Amino acid sequence: MDWQLLGLSFITVFLSELGDKSQLAAIALGSSCKSPRAVFFGTAAALLLASLIGVLVGQGTAEILPDRLLKGIAAIGFAVMGLRLLWPKAVDS
Repeated sequence: MDWQLLGLSFITVFLSELGDKSQLAAIALGSSCKSPRAVFFGTAAALLLASLIGVLVGQGTAEILPDRLLKGIAAIGFAVMGLRLLWPKAVDS
């Protein structure tokens, strides 16, 4: 087991999930039900499944495309998202 990779993955996902929509949904569900344990297990299972799908898709993609190309696509994608955040959408008149 690569403990450094495990720790890095945990920290990355944990920090990226703090304060996102799924956490807000879990807060809303947990506060409006009588079984917070069920909300916890449901949200934990959903995060596990979403992570599993991401890992499997990433592994499959890495077997098809070269590493350098994947990193380039990811870099361009993040750059485009960042640029879109800098410029507000045009207001339709």
